[in-house]
Amino acid sequence: MKNKKIKTEGNKFMFWTPELAQTLEEAPWPSTKEELLDYANRTGCPQEVLNNLEELETTDELIESIEDLWPEYEDMTNEEYFYDDDDDEQYY
Repeated sequence: MKNKKIKTEGNKFMFWTPELAQTLEEAPWPSTKEELLDYANRTGCPQEVLNNLEELETTDELIESIEDLWPEYEDMTNEEYFYDDDDDEQYY
């Protein structure tokens, strides 16, 4: 999948963390900005997610996935990306 650059109103910065982005994994992709806002409101997403979505430029263009909003998210879903606490046990 090719990532596209999503424009925000006034070129504002969106702050994403893996936990915030994960709240949108089950969203009805592809979606418009309004559909994502509706989903986020109905499912009780954190305010930070709502703030990020509100910053998106209002268009009828579909957002294909969370990677369109935050391209690094795909890397974060890779099991090797996160530190595994169980690995520490081998050093005791």
